[in-house]
Amino acid sequence: MRVRQRPPEKARIELIPMIDTMAFLLVFFMIASLAMSQQAGLPVRLPRAQSADAQTWGDRSLVVTLDAEGSIFLNKDAVAPGSLGAEVQRRLAARPNLIVVINADSNVRHGRVVAAMDAVKKAGAAQMAFATQPAQGDSSRGQ
Repeated sequence: MRVRQRPPEKARIELIPMIDTMAFLLVFFMIASLAMSQQAGLPVRLPRAQSADAQTWGDRSLVVTLDAEGSIFLNKDAVAPGSLGAEVQRRLAARPNLIVVINADSNVRHGRVVAAMDAVKKAGAAQMAFATQPAQGDSSRGQ
């Protein structure tokens, strides 16, 4: 008795698992890039405001952080209080359309915030914003 052999099947590439993998990678990199582009400032205890709107400036912002210990940071880089204006002016010379965000701790004295604002304004900043936290119970708004 003679047994018939089946012809070998042609190799094929399964597309469904590949599409699933590509969709997963796309979502992963989208979420990862969003997490990286939030704000360049350091975490501080921001004051609360009822009218706080969610804003994301991404790479269009220059963040001036004033912490409770008296330190000043410019996009996570420590800056001497006297050289804040010169540093901001240097960065604005390269990119004049930057939005300067004042990210001050709620325990910082008003005079220090005004001094930082004055230095930023003298440096030539055309747009300035204040980072705030939404008031308690208002989860529909961001900083």
